[in-house]
Amino acid sequence: MDRRTLLGRGAAVAGGAVVASALLPALDNAALAASPARGGSDQAGGYGPLSPLVPANEPTGQPYLALPAGFSYVVFGKTGTPLVSDPGTLNGTSHDGMAAFALRGGRVRLIRNQEDRQPAGSGSVAGPAATKYDPKAFGGVTVLDYDPRTRTLVNDYIGLNGTIVNCAGGIAYRGRGWITCEETIAGPANGYDKKHGYAYLVPADAGKTVPAVPLTALGRFAHEAVAVDDRTGFVYLTEDAGSGRGSGFYRFLPNDPNKLEKGGLLQILAIKGRAQVDLRQGQKASAWLPVEWVDIDDPDPDTIVEADKPGATSVFAQGWAGGGAKFNRLEGIWAAKSTIFFSSTSGGDVKNGDVNSDGYAEGFGQIWEYEPGKGQGTRGGRRHTDGGRLRLVFESPGGSVLDSPDNITISPKGSLLLCEDDASDDGDLHPLAPGVEDVNRLIGLTRAGKTFEFAVNHFSSAEFAGACFAPDGRTLFVNVFGGVEVGSGFTAAITGPWNRGAL
Repeated sequence: MDRRTLLGRGAAVAGGAVVASALLPALDNAALAASPARGGSDQAGGYGPLSPLVPANEPTGQPYLALPAGFSYVVFGKTGTPLVSDPGTLNGTSHDGMAAFALRGGRVRLIRNQEDRQPAGSGSVAGPAATKYDPKAFGGVTVLDYDPRTRTLVNDYIGLNGTIVNCAGGIAYRGRGWITCEETIAGPANGYDKKHGYAYLVPADAGKTVPAVPLTALGRFAHEAVAVDDRTGFVYLTEDAGSGRGSGFYRFLPNDPNKLEKGGLLQILAIKGRAQVDLRQGQKASAWLPVEWVDIDDPDPDTIVEADKPGATSVFAQGWAGGGAKFNRLEGIWAAKSTIFFSSTSGGDVKNGDVNSDGYAEGFGQIWEYEPGKGQGTRGGRRHTDGGRLRLVFESPGGSVLDSPDNITISPKGSLLLCEDDASDDGDLHPLAPGVEDVNRLIGLTRAGKTFEFAVNHFSSAEFAGACFAPDGRTLFVNVFGGVEVGSGFTAAITGPWNRGAL
């Protein structure tokens, strides 16, 4: 079966993102079923041994990625290099979350976040002054138009500017837009003119830099990513407040699903009958937990005091006080047809050696599944008696299997693809990345609960981010995060014999 046929039979395509119609039905014992996959064995759904490869568009250059035999890739949009459509403007730093959207003529539009963390008044994302949210903020979004037939970047521009720490985000409005999220709660006290910690909309068809307008009703907190349930218009949000502070899983019930700026109700997930439950460790894989939702009274606090401090005012503190659940560093999230998957970078019972300020010892990572309740409408969350249910579908038994999952996506065949962001201090090494400590990989997680390596960052210790498939499923796009150094980050477009494995 070719990849296009498989997509038609087994998956739905929304705005360039391939969304599986059925995912992970056999993960009842996922945590126990996982086994180390360092050797690249295809016994768990992989594509065989990996080896370092030079990019096809830099044949005399150095290898950046290690991939299975038969695969190849091109690189573009490198940190600090000129845009192809505007040589006077440079690509920003810190390439993070990303999504792919269909354009006419078979081209693909990538909307890529720049998680620039440089101080107020400095940074890497330019663009018109008139469209900036904050004149002292220099993060934002880059739009890149790619032609898969020629494997070249044909157009690029700054999509949104005047924001900071644009980490991940998600597809909105049934594939017509990208929500970019700030992973920070900085503001005037940090030298900026305005408060930060918001989500912003970038229409997929804008064609130019759009004004950055904060969607304040979606909350002011350290946003990571979002996913939208197209059946209801509900927006699900992850929080990465940093280790030892507690992070929440949220949903937003919009007044108008087609106009998020019209406001709505923000809520935090809680486990029914278990107020203030700590889900960071000690959880049983596959056990469904009944969910209820707690309203957030003030989603946009002017002054933020964390939950462990007197007079706490943060969004998580409000939710925790109301009985909400605690996770550790929630990161990537992706919506399937009837369920939501999200990752906790450092949850889990097998510990990586790092201990947080509150005494919590970090794990190697968890993957969670939330199944929305039946009969939910597009608004009026207080009326709902069925809040859905939550389960742990995968917990890493060690760093060789999975180390610090961050961004996630769903493949055309229904497997999860996980971007590692190895921020732990376990000092792991990899034979395919000599001289690199704390190596990062792309890890596949099959519907049978098996893991396998698909890619290794041979080039540096930078994380993988923004993995997403083209609308036809034939190209996988992914970022290497990089830093502020020219060329340290880039976007890669990977193609090859997808039918040989689980992606």
